[in-house]
Amino acid sequence: MYRKIIDKHSYYLSRDAFLRRVFFVHSLYQNHHPWLQSLLRKRLGNREDAADLAQDAFIRVLRSPMDQQDIREPRRYLATIARGLVADLFRRRSLEQSYLDYLASMPESLAPSPEEQAMVQQTFVELDRVLQGLPPKVREAFVLAQFEELSYPEIAERLGVSLRTVSNYLTRAMEHCCLALA
Repeated sequence: MYRKIIDKHSYYLSRDAFLRRVFFVHSLYQNHHPWLQSLLRKRLGNREDAADLAQDAFIRVLRSPMDQQDIREPRRYLATIARGLVADLFRRRSLEQSYLDYLASMPESLAPSPEEQAMVQQTFVELDRVLQGLPPKVREAFVLAQFEELSYPEIAERLGVSLRTVSNYLTRAMEHCCLALA
């Protein structure tokens, strides 16, 4: 049996199913990679990022539990994956820029070393990856509470939900983070 890893979950494929999957992704790659890379280059204005995200899109297809027969419109499917990857890239860069701006505002004597900065940035990237498993409002509530240090009433007002919902969102986010780190 061939094991396929999807995040921290796994499932098994028979040898034939595994080979069919690899052949399907290879065919998809050959037929649509130039188109996808061109689409991403237009959106990003950067050839290197476009190439990276195009590769990431095909890795996601390979890791996806979705059956190949369910992919009736490959370009639409790839474009959807690409949109998510572009959003992830921009969110990650925004987070990194916020951190760099924060560091620039600190007195030099209090600023962390380059090694500590790299560790913090890597932690942010990993946290962002973990939070992607949450619905958008749950993720936003978590970020508002943990990073902007807003109170429950402030979060409720910003998101347009009740205090009870904020409490449920934050509980769900913390459970998700704990399970992801376990």
